[in-house]
Amino acid sequence: MSYDKVEVPSEGEKITLADEETGKLDVPEQPIIPIIHGDGIGTDVGPAAQKVLEAAAEATGRSISWMRVYAGASARDEYGENLPDDTVDAIREFRVAIKGPLTTPVGAGFRSLNVALRQKLDLYANVRPTYHIDGVPSPVKNPEAMDMVFFRENTEDVYAGIEWEAGTGEVEEVKEFLAGEMGVGDKLHDGPIGIGVKPITEFGTKRLVRQAIEYALENDRDSVTLVHKGNIMKFTEGAFRDWGYELAEEEYGDVTITEDALWDEYDGEQPADKLVVKDRIADNMLQQLLTRTGQYDVIATMNLNGDYMSDAAGAQIGGLGIAPGANFGDGRCLAEPVHGSAPKYAGEDKVNPTAMILSGRIMLEYLGWKDAATLVRDAVEETIASKEVTYDLHRQIDGGEKLATSEFADKIVENVEKLA
Repeated sequence: MSYDKVEVPSEGEKITLADEETGKLDVPEQPIIPIIHGDGIGTDVGPAAQKVLEAAAEATGRSISWMRVYAGASARDEYGENLPDDTVDAIREFRVAIKGPLTTPVGAGFRSLNVALRQKLDLYANVRPTYHIDGVPSPVKNPEAMDMVFFRENTEDVYAGIEWEAGTGEVEEVKEFLAGEMGVGDKLHDGPIGIGVKPITEFGTKRLVRQAIEYALENDRDSVTLVHKGNIMKFTEGAFRDWGYELAEEEYGDVTITEDALWDEYDGEQPADKLVVKDRIADNMLQQLLTRTGQYDVIATMNLNGDYMSDAAGAQIGGLGIAPGANFGDGRCLAEPVHGSAPKYAGEDKVNPTAMILSGRIMLEYLGWKDAATLVRDAVEETIASKEVTYDLHRQIDGGEKLATSEFADKIVENVEKLA
């Protein structure tokens, strides 16, 4: 494939799809990986993450050929648009990529550049591992109890973006249809009204739950919890729950067991060869994140529920500034931190790059480089536990050394090399 303004590295090889049915990849020892540094603080955290990920790859006998691509402000400078085809095509072709935070400017033609990338590439699972790093201040007594991985559906629910604005002809047509054809006019108050549609499909549900179960099995997790509001939204969120259980039984019946069967057949003692699939009501689950943290491993849920819950869980381990994330499709991964672009700190070499570094850790795991991924996590923890931190953590702890973004990355690299 040819690109307008993107340079393909002369060294390195393309990651290819080894098995179309499973989405498994064939990863060379020196893969070409597209990277978007991002807007605002992306100019600081992007290079910091690159440095750490390169060190982890090299420490385990591999290397990465970075392919710089553009979105947001950098794309406007290079192309005069926010999301050029070059960027989408490069991530599609090379399959695994990482990006920093992006800001969607007013009037950009997108609700969100992040969402646009996910939708164009059909990256349907937003994955957020949430775990405490020793030394990070937390508002809860036992933050180490939090070790969950959230699988949040990326393409349906509120992110489908199907809605009509109050006062428009379109919303009046929908209102008339609902009142006249569907007989639910008594549910609509008089006056201006905005209407949205919340699609939940069997297809979208099952491919998300499949990703969650596969992850749980591959990483020796004990359970997958389907989180929904099916007691009220019976035909959307209730259907998500039902389709999730159906998928587990149809495709993984030999290795999964429901919570009810666990108690009925095994008196609550989980067999070593069984993954428990259970479900919880969304509002109750937000409470149980705090009160029964250790009872949950992998969470599979719809978009809005997942947004609320993963952010709430992130607060328990010290905030979104250190929270990593990634978006998975079939044989594709785009890693990205959860935090925003914080433009007022751009270029100051002061912000915490941990979230982007740990997002890169998810990317390394996706490549099958689990040894390199473990090195990244251990080196980050070693650095923070030693109280060598950026300003945001330094102001919350006693003592320690305040480091710039680049210095913090250098210290992590030192620890990667020490731990290798």
